Amino acid sequence: MTLTLDQLRRYAVARSLFKPTTLMRAIAKLGFVQADPIRAPARAQDLTLRHRVVDYRAGDLERRYPRLPVEEDFFVNYGLLPREWQALMHPRQARMEWTPARWKQAQAVQAFIAERGAVHPREVDAHFAHGKTTNWFGGSSNASTQLLDGMHYRGLLRVARRDGGTRVYAVRDIPLPVAATEIDARMDALIDLIVGKYAPLPDASLGQLVAHLGNGVPQWKEARKPALARARLRLQRARVEGVDWVWPADERADSRRWKPDAQVRLLTPFDPVVWDRRRFELFWGWAYRFEAYTPPAKRKLGYYALPLLWQDRVIGWGNLSVASGALNAQLHYVDGRAPSDAVFAEELEAELGRMRVFLGVGG
Repeated sequence: MTLTLDQLRRYAVARSLFKPTTLMRAIAKLGFVQADPIRAPARAQDLTLRHRVVDYRAGDLERRYPRLPVEEDFFVNYGLLPREWQALMHPRQARMEWTPARWKQAQAVQAFIAERGAVHPREVDAHFAHGKTTNWFGGSSNASTQLLDGMHYRGLLRVARRDGGTRVYAVRDIPLPVAATEIDARMDALIDLIVGKYAPLPDASLGQLVAHLGNGVPQWKEARKPALARARLRLQRARVEGVDWVWPADERADSRRWKPDAQVRLLTPFDPVVWDRRRFELFWGWAYRFEAYTPPAKRKLGYYALPLLWQDRVIGWGNLSVASGALNAQLHYVDGRAPSDAVFAEELEAELGRMRVFLGVGG
């Protein structure tokens, strides 16, 4: 297959930014929605879904989550995915072994939650008084919170809902052990889910994402390398400008159906269109970085820079905030100035209008 980078870029943008649909259909089509707690101006999961769900508003996913067949869990990152896909990763065995004393604590907490149905972490902390512990960032947090995180990761608990962004837990039924003969099929399905969301991918990025899949299925570490080899055989692939690319076997990357629309879009840093920084630089010729955890003095783009997509080009970024009930947008362009095209100006204003409605603010 003879392909150009332009064709791959149009394919990537058009297949990911599909026609807006219902919330559940959009999640199913994406396969996985990465989540992040930062609100700038909204959480990543909401910023991802607003482009793909009809009349979506910030917070809709959290409000509707208890009634949807989706689960919060680790996949290649932390996020939400349809229950049928999440089930493929369990029962999960964490890399870190718990001591018998830790398991005893977990069993006591599990019984406490089972008795009450759904429990906020502060209820667990108040009842058990586990004290404080050092968290992953070197700070101090409630030991109960860390225990609940570990129980959720191991599949002992599920997230029943969120209250003000905080996970409320319920007991989860533990699935039966996976037969050795099933592991390869599950790994193949999970890798196809990765490709379905992020394609087309440089082959090196596929390898990176399969390594990240170790967060979702650490118990099958030895199965990852053979599964990646099988995926490379069954996927469509082509070498374009010295880079090997892969995408689903049932899609044509050169099809004329892949036509990005004229809209301007402000994307979350975790949107599948821009998530892969390697692909980003190949497609758009400049380096985008997520700088929320970069010291302020070293930031080049801003705390939470939103890539600015027009048609099939990321031409800059925006830093958005809400103050006194109004949206403030600081926009920056790779070329130093906005395109002079009148259509761009109209589409940019339309996008800022959509953002205000999504956030429920003025401008």
